[in-house]
Amino acid sequence: MNVRRVGLFGGTFDPPHFGHVAALRAAAESGRYELIEVAVAGDPYLKRLEGDVRDATVRLAMAEAAFGDLDLVEVSDREICRDGPSYTIDSVRELLADWDEVDLIVGADLAEQLDSWHEADELRTLVRVGVVPRPGAKTIVPDGWVSYEIPMDPVDLSSSYVRQLDPTSSNLSQYLPAAVVPLYEGARG
Repeated sequence: MNVRRVGLFGGTFDPPHFGHVAALRAAAESGRYELIEVAVAGDPYLKRLEGDVRDATVRLAMAEAAFGDLDLVEVSDREICRDGPSYTIDSVRELLADWDEVDLIVGADLAEQLDSWHEADELRTLVRVGVVPRPGAKTIVPDGWVSYEIPMDPVDLSSSYVRQLDPTSSNLSQYLPAAVVPLYEGARG
């Protein structure tokens, strides 16, 4: 029997950048997934506490512009359509209604935080975790999580770094897909 497996790559994507693109390409090339769903957080409660986050519809449009043409990748608004904070476990439960297995795809910098995620004890029993390497971050997955590494050359880039830049097209084009730049510039507060 063929196991139908989807990869879930969630995030705020404020903005989506070339590091995200590289991670999704590596995940698609790994041959582990029939589909990779990019879930744009509707209410990224942890990020919201840190400061301003662009509107979810803008972040969804940027994600579609950045990832829409990638093999096996589908950008989803499932977390935006849901009321309240965006919790990964809710998306996993929804995906398990249609898929045999759901694997989370996370950066090495987030892997060690898995035990702090909402309903982590149950989430741990529902998923496997594909870890994307990040420069300077060791892949540390808490005990009890089934994990594997997605092979790729780490990309030293983060959305928070991009948000600190002088928002000019010539500068942004080094870090963001071309179709994302005008959406990002147009959404400045």
